[in-house]
Amino acid sequence: MECEHAIIDADGHVVDQDKDLRNYLPAPWNEKDWTREYYLFPLTDGWMRGMSSRHKAEVPDAANWLSFLDESKIEQTILYPSNALFHGQIRNKGWAVAVAQAYNDWLYDCFGRQSDRLKGVALLPVQDIDAAVAELRRCVEELGMVAGVIPSVMAPLVGLGGRQFDPIYAEAERLDCALAVHGGPVAGLGLDIFESLAEARPLEHAMPQMVQMMSMINAGVYDRFPNLRVAYLECGTGWVPFMMDALDENWERRGHALAVKQRPSDIIRGGNIFFTCEVDERSLPYVLEQLGGDQVLWASDYPHERARADFFHDLPDFFAREDINPDVRKKILCDNPKRYYGL
Repeated sequence: MECEHAIIDADGHVVDQDKDLRNYLPAPWNEKDWTREYYLFPLTDGWMRGMSSRHKAEVPDAANWLSFLDESKIEQTILYPSNALFHGQIRNKGWAVAVAQAYNDWLYDCFGRQSDRLKGVALLPVQDIDAAVAELRRCVEELGMVAGVIPSVMAPLVGLGGRQFDPIYAEAERLDCALAVHGGPVAGLGLDIFESLAEARPLEHAMPQMVQMMSMINAGVYDRFPNLRVAYLECGTGWVPFMMDALDENWERRGHALAVKQRPSDIIRGGNIFFTCEVDERSLPYVLEQLGGDQVLWASDYPHERARADFFHDLPDFFAREDINPDVRKKILCDNPKRYYGL
């Protein structure tokens, strides 16, 4: 694989373990006598995650991540949580804020400050909007993070188009900082009709992303915040043309009852909404035809799901595709993540 431009991984992961984050808890939580071991994040959607994987997942530190980037010929990665993707399930506001602060300090200390190639994304405690705004500001201005992550599923399930989230969107717009809606648990989505995560997995990420993008568009978020940059991550792109058609049809027939003022597909094509593709998506050429090539990103998702060696096939396979124009491929791998994250 020969490449004359930088490659940026738009969505990699750290493995945030309780034993590491406990050392970063702020007062008064760090003064507790933890006589028993409790999980920091509530893993409460009922699935035994990891049971369907055929390997022992890696827990890469900064040095391991940098070696992965070197072997893959990737210039930078943007780091998202693993266990903390369940942060939206926390109901205690004070605890949600404390754990988010601990996670963000740990992420900066153990990754962000180790190399400029490892860019962090702030965990936002959306249970307390004022605290989430303050934490986004702190992480961007003081810790150099490039985005904030909002859970796609919360307890109880809440649409991100709600006006209560407007201060977060306003602050992200003011900071010229990206926001990401990332999948995690699937509680409350109806997928509990299945007996195993393997059965639910095809819809695990796509369903909440569809719900949340619809909520944000129909509630007028992108009308109120025209410069807001948001990505819907880790569920491919094949669902996007369907949603463009479905939202347009609904807007044409029932737009008088919606807050959105623009045609939804025009908002989606407008340049500020991003999606991550899979290297083997058969529908990707059609998506690029309908959406354009300026809003699609590539994500390694390392170290999730697979053994380390399996990741090294992804980029060569992507470069080998003859149905993706090289200029568009450069946008996906380099130009688009730079614009989305403000790199």
